[in-house]
Amino acid sequence: MSSFYDLTCKDGKGEEFSFQQLKGKVVLIFNSASKCGFTKQLDGLENLNKKYKDQGLVVIGFPCNQFAGQEPGSNDDIVTFCKLNYGVSFQMMDKIDVNGDKESPVYKYLKSQKSGLLGLKRIKWNFEKFLINKEGEVVSRYASTTSPESLENEIESLLK
Repeated sequence: MSSFYDLTCKDGKGEEFSFQQLKGKVVLIFNSASKCGFTKQLDGLENLNKKYKDQGLVVIGFPCNQFAGQEPGSNDDIVTFCKLNYGVSFQMMDKIDVNGDKESPVYKYLKSQKSGLLGLKRIKWNFEKFLINKEGEVVSRYASTTSPESLENEIESLLK
């Protein structure tokens, strides 16, 4: 992939989703799991979505079952869980792998643009976050332990 906007994936209903539609937006991408200790971050992610979506923020979750089997459900189960328990209104995509032989091209691209702690490329756990600016550049990568609320200042500066 030569650019963030060349990427595509499947949404939670199995429909093709083109990143072309994200041009000019600030995008926050994370890998999720319903049965993880960090799942409560969905509250903070939804709060960011509600607060900034009209200013150009797009929040996108990618369910992943690669970490201790913490996302065993189907796409429908995942979307229902997120809506019922956390009021999630942002886009939840098709369940993917973020590491390994079957790694999603989206995550292959994101990791190639921004390394994690100590220069590691692989995703270490659920709820790692990537922040992409309006030009499609991956500007930040955050560990699972980073709360969504702590991203607010950077999101605000990118939206200006």
